[in-house]
Amino acid sequence: MKILVPVKQVAVLDEDFELRDDGKDVDVDFLDYELNEWDDFAWEAALQLQEQHGDVIEIVPMTVGPEEASDSLLKCLGKGGERAIRVWHESLQDSDPAVIARVIAKVAQREQADMVFAGTLASDHGYSQTGVSVAAELNWAKAAVVSKVNISPNASCIQVNRELEGGLEESIEVQCPAVLTIQLGINEPRYASLRGIKQAKAKPIEVLSHTDLGLQDSDVGIAGSRSRVRRMVMPAKGQAELIEGSVVEQAARLADIVKQLRGGV
Repeated sequence: MKILVPVKQVAVLDEDFELRDDGKDVDVDFLDYELNEWDDFAWEAALQLQEQHGDVIEIVPMTVGPEEASDSLLKCLGKGGERAIRVWHESLQDSDPAVIARVIAKVAQREQADMVFAGTLASDHGYSQTGVSVAAELNWAKAAVVSKVNISPNASCIQVNRELEGGLEESIEVQCPAVLTIQLGINEPRYASLRGIKQAKAKPIEVLSHTDLGLQDSDVGIAGSRSRVRRMVMPAKGQAELIEGSVVEQAARLADIVKQLRGGV
């Protein structure tokens, strides 16, 4: 069984930041990057299954991003796995989740993967669309917000628990092959050892372009996207007031505030 685990290097804002001149994103000078938290849990889930079943399960992390995104793959390989895949070309710039899902699906087909473990969402944009879109591209079964996985290699079905609203969990059977989106708390992601980090640098990271996957320029980037960012704005800052004094004084001040909000009526 082969499990493909898409991971993303997400943007982390500095305390103070500015938008780009075109107003469509944050200026990169004000961004740091790290492995998406949800993807860390997804990779740990794959690692634990490999440890449980041995070499019969192969796990492969992949990402869609420029050379700097290799840092997230190295973090994964520092914990386990023997190789990784990175897909990038300048034509992929500004691709929406639908395009990223299309690329991941093509990699899954190329790798003849049996399962895809994706994080439920990414902490920078929070679309929660990539994993389920991959399932749609592949026409595979899917289970979202998964909190427990029970897999036997070569089984036609797997057992998973998924989170519902109100603290409820649903236990379901999913037909294989399938895409699972992994929720926080399903496990406790390990730290990479110093030895693992050193070994990761010697492990191969295959670099592909979209054309290697049979995609054209018109299939990716803005041209292939179903949505696009029109503009990004800073939300208006609210205000607060600490009301001091006696209970009577506080009540009087509250009454004044209410009157002001109602237009002095």
